[in-house]
Amino acid sequence: MPIRRAKLSTRLRLVPIAGDGDDARLPNGTLDWSRLMARAQDGDRRAYRLLLEDMTPYLRTLAVRCFKEPSDAEDVVQDVLLTVHAVRHTYDRARPYGPWLAAIARRRIIDRLRREARAKLREVVLAAEPLSEPPNPQHCDQEAARARELRAAIDALPPDQREAIDLLKLKELSLKEASSMTGRSVAALKVATHRAMKRLRKLMQRDAASGGLQ
Repeated sequence: MPIRRAKLSTRLRLVPIAGDGDDARLPNGTLDWSRLMARAQDGDRRAYRLLLEDMTPYLRTLAVRCFKEPSDAEDVVQDVLLTVHAVRHTYDRARPYGPWLAAIARRRIIDRLRREARAKLREVVLAAEPLSEPPNPQHCDQEAARARELRAAIDALPPDQREAIDLLKLKELSLKEASSMTGRSVAALKVATHRAMKRLRKLMQRDAASGGLQ
């Protein structure tokens, strides 16, 4: 008597594994990122791994909207994951995790877009046609000296003022972005920036008067 073979379905059904996060799922079946991060903060490594794995596709979706090159998008994803790992202790478990993650992702995307813009600008400058007159070596030396002295002056600022200058003036973040990144109020950042600029101007004027700057 011929043996009848059972018809196999080509559809695979994922069978939940005990402890794979089922107790951290929302009614719609998706993982509750807020609950997983709270557990991760308590030292639950499995919850932390599940969280990182589950949110990576979401981060990749955000990244590919902003970058044409897949490698650039993937770099941003890694930037975000590293940032989350570094600041995971700052997450307030009383608040939703999604907006917290989105804010970090937005900052990392903006950072990389700005780096790309600066790199392209440098490429344009380097690829520009030769100047009608060759650059004056003495002028270049003076500019380099000014840059070194300014950097030294910034490094000498109090930590809060140095941070404000670095984020708002050098990295060109908005006050809101800098406030979200540092946890400092917009008002405090404004005061620190004002004081830092006043201090830098005095220092530059003093150096110029003494012949430090030409």
